[in-house]
Amino acid sequence: MGGMDVEGGIAIKLWKKFRSESVFVNYTPFFVCLAAGNLNADSFQHYISQHVHLLHAFAQAYKLAEECADDEEDKKAIRNLRKHVQDNLKSHDSNVREWGFELPEESTSTNATVKYTDFLLATASGRIEGEKVPGKIATPFEKTKVAAYTLGSIAPCMRLFAFINKEIQLLLDPNDSSHIYKKWIDHYCSQNFEAYAFRIEELLDTLSISLTGEELDVIERLYHQSMRLEVDFFSSQPIIQEAVVPLSQTIDHAAGGQLTIFCDFDLTCTAFDSSAILAEIAIVTMQKADPDASETQLTRMSSADLRSTWNALSTQYCEEFVQCVESITPTETAKSFSYEDLCKALVQFADFEKKANSRVVQSGVLKGLNQEDIKRAGQCLILQDGCKGFFQKIMKAENLTTAVHILSYCWCGDLIRSAFLSGDLKALNVHSNELACEESITTGEIIRKLESPLEKLQAFNDILNNRDKDCHHLTVYIGGSVGDLLCLLEADIGIVMGSSPTLRKLGEQFGVSFMPLFPGLVAKQREVVEVGASNWTKLSGTLYTVSSWDEIHAFFLGS
Repeated sequence: MGGMDVEGGIAIKLWKKFRSESVFVNYTPFFVCLAAGNLNADSFQHYISQHVHLLHAFAQAYKLAEECADDEEDKKAIRNLRKHVQDNLKSHDSNVREWGFELPEESTSTNATVKYTDFLLATASGRIEGEKVPGKIATPFEKTKVAAYTLGSIAPCMRLFAFINKEIQLLLDPNDSSHIYKKWIDHYCSQNFEAYAFRIEELLDTLSISLTGEELDVIERLYHQSMRLEVDFFSSQPIIQEAVVPLSQTIDHAAGGQLTIFCDFDLTCTAFDSSAILAEIAIVTMQKADPDASETQLTRMSSADLRSTWNALSTQYCEEFVQCVESITPTETAKSFSYEDLCKALVQFADFEKKANSRVVQSGVLKGLNQEDIKRAGQCLILQDGCKGFFQKIMKAENLTTAVHILSYCWCGDLIRSAFLSGDLKALNVHSNELACEESITTGEIIRKLESPLEKLQAFNDILNNRDKDCHHLTVYIGGSVGDLLCLLEADIGIVMGSSPTLRKLGEQFGVSFMPLFPGLVAKQREVVEVGASNWTKLSGTLYTVSSWDEIHAFFLGS
C-alpha cells in the first residue's frame, strides 16, 4: 500500500460517490438467483462465456495503457495487472470445471458485452468522448493521461465485483455445501481478488496525481459510465426461470394484475418534516408583514414570538411522543407476531396526535399563511434522492397498471401536491389533512382527516375496497414512522425507509421482524424453487428495510 493516503485517493472517492448504483447490479435477477443458489446452470454458463469476452478486453486495455505510461514503475505495475488477467484466462477452464460447471461453447458477444468492451478499448486507445489523442505526436504526459483514463474505466468493475460478492457471501451458511455457486462466490471474495482490485485503485491514484481538475472530471465520467455499463451487462443476462425481481415483471398484467403503491410523505419522501417547512413559511410571512421591519419593534417581536411558540410546540410534541411510545411498549417481547395487540396499543396514539394538533390550532401559528406561498414552498421542497424519479418511472412503465397513494399526517395536502408537481406527477393521489382557508389565506384551523395509525389504516382499506375485486392485486406500502406500522403490516409487502429506532423497537416488542430487502429477496427466491411460486402475504409479521430510493427502484423496475 506504500503508506498512501487511501482515503484521499480519487479511486475511493469515486467508489463512495457512485457505490449506491451497485444496488442496480445486486437486485438483478442474475445476482438474486445466484445468491439464492438456484440460478439456472445454462444462465450461469452464458454469463461465463460473456465474462471471457470482458477478460480479453481488460487484457488488451492493459496492454494499451502500458504503452501510454511513461514511468517504468507504472509500466511494470500495469504489466502485472495484465499478467493477472492472462493467468486468469489460462486457468479459467480448469477453475470453471473445479467450480462444478460445464464450459460454454464458443459464443458471440451480446450487445451489452460489445458496448462494454468497445468502451474499454476506445478509452485505452485515447478516444475519449469522440476526441482522439494523436498516437505519434502525443507528448509523454498526454499518453500518461490516457493510461489514467484506462485505469479509471477498469477500476469500478473490479471493486463492484468484490463488493457484491461479499454482500452475497454474508448470506451464505459456511457449512452448507449444497449452494452450487459457493466456490465461485468465495473466489471473488478472496484476499487475492481484493488485493487485485486494490492494486488497480492504487495505480489509478498514482497516475492521477498530476492531472488537472478538468482531466479528473473526465476520469469521473469514465468511472461512472463504466458502472452504468456494468449494470447493463448484468441486467441483460438471460434468466430462464421465475425470479422475484423486478417486482413489476412478476405481476400478471394480461390477467388484469394491478400494483397499488402507498407511501408516507414526511421523512419517507422528504429529508425534512413538513411541519418545520410550514413553520418557516409562517415566520417569514410574519417578518414580511411590515416592510419597514427594522423600525418596527413589534414585528420583530412577533416573528421571534412565533419562532419560540413553534419551538415550544415541537419540544412538547417530541417529549410526549417518547412518553406515549414508552407507555404502549410491552416490557416483554412477544413470542410471536401479535397484530391484534399492536392495534390495541396504537389506539392510544390517536389521542396523543389529536391533542398535539389541537395545541397547534389554539396557538394560532398556522394563521395568515398564503396558499401561493405554501405551493411555492412545496415546489422548492427537496425530496430524497431518487424518490421523484422512481414515481415518474413507475407511473410511465409500459404494461403496468399502477395506482399511487400518498397517506400523510401532513397538515397541508397542497404542500405535498406541489412537491410532486414539478415531476409531472399529477396522477398521484394525496390523502392528508388540509389547512382551512378564507380567500387563499389560512385561518389557523386544520381540516382533520388523518391523525392516527388507525385512521391511516382506515384510509388504506377504503382505497383497497374500491378496487376491482376480480383482478389480482399486489399492494406495497412504503413508510418509516410509527404511524405507518399498521399499513406496513397490512400490505402484501411493507418496506421501511430509513432507520427509525422507535419504529423498530416498538415493532419488535410485538413480534414484528425487520429484514434488509436484499436478503429478504434472496430468501423469497429460495422459496420460489421450493414452493413453485413467489407469494407475498400480508400480515406475515415481516417488514423489509431499505436505506435509499435506489433500492426501491431496483426492486420494482430493475435498472
